[in-house]
Amino acid sequence: MKFGMVAGETSGDLLAGLLLDGLHERWPNLSAVGIGGPQMARRGFVSWWPHDLLSLHGYGWDVLRRYRQLVRIRAQLRDRLLAQRPDLFIGVDAPDFNLDLEAALKAQGIKTVHLVAPTVWAWRPERIAQIRRSVDHVLCIFPFEPALLAQHGIAATYVGHPLAGVIPRVSERGAARAALGLAESDLVVAILPGSRRSEIKHLARRFFEAAAIVQRDRNGARFVVPAVPSLKAEIEEAARASGFSGHLQIVEGQSHTVLAACDVTLIASGTATLEAALFKRPMVIAYRMNWLSWQIMRRKRLQPWVGLPNILCQEFVVPELLQDEATPQALADAVLAWLDAPEKIVALQEKFSALHAQLQCDTPRIASHAIQQVLQG
Repeated sequence: MKFGMVAGETSGDLLAGLLLDGLHERWPNLSAVGIGGPQMARRGFVSWWPHDLLSLHGYGWDVLRRYRQLVRIRAQLRDRLLAQRPDLFIGVDAPDFNLDLEAALKAQGIKTVHLVAPTVWAWRPERIAQIRRSVDHVLCIFPFEPALLAQHGIAATYVGHPLAGVIPRVSERGAARAALGLAESDLVVAILPGSRRSEIKHLARRFFEAAAIVQRDRNGARFVVPAVPSLKAEIEEAARASGFSGHLQIVEGQSHTVLAACDVTLIASGTATLEAALFKRPMVIAYRMNWLSWQIMRRKRLQPWVGLPNILCQEFVVPELLQDEATPQALADAVLAWLDAPEKIVALQEKFSALHAQLQCDTPRIASHAIQQVLQG
């Protein structure tokens, strides 16, 4: 059995790695090739291009230049996959890259599956027709998505969110702190400015300036940043440029350890916010991008929420500070508000515990079974 796969960015690589666990259990001799990252490589995946090439953010000349490069890579990947004729292709998230590739492969008789339904319920509903044309089956990570897709004639299966099975219902905060050299009595703020270079550019310095304000109010607070290794130097530079001189610890990776250890997190919108919710941590969500990108994205939004915890709970359970609202002072005030309201943290943890239970399934097994059904026609 041979599969083609494409996963972009850190979150897609993580999801694809967990999926590969289930696929290898069902097909022990499975081989998989395409584009992926280190989590997939640990499961024997052979990547023809590095997965971080698929990281695009916003609109503008730099994105246009990179997009042209990606179009060339996608064409080369399509030709290579058509020459090798895998039994099935799985696109993991990255819909801007994967949907067109899936359509081309499906038109040539290769079965296609997409893991992580494009968020047509949040923005860009016009993608529905493209999904129907491109994929044989969608593996959904949120429970309301299969019924929505079924209304448009798209076969789909709810597989749960893989992270809900990896992150424990109750995390060991003490062990996490010990691993990071933190004391049980420390006030710990996790800073997660994103896993893309563009996110670091727009958010990191503001996050550190906000940390300086929190530090002045909470003397002795500790700040920990789990950095993507390739972006660690840029995060360190942002910290220096901000003038922040508090207790700052920047570690490579270890985002789950940092989230388990913290009291509150200042975090970029994205998959990491769901991870923070599964660790039952209060958070302040922020996001910024260039002006043109913001104007386009703002007009395409279908819901009042941007952060995944708020979308899934269908209410503002945690604050969101977007674009011009994401000032250092506003970010710091929102962090301090959590620290001053322990009763609100308890109520939030109850909501996040219920959400964790809803999202936790045997994702690798359910997903591999759905894929087997696709292969059997």
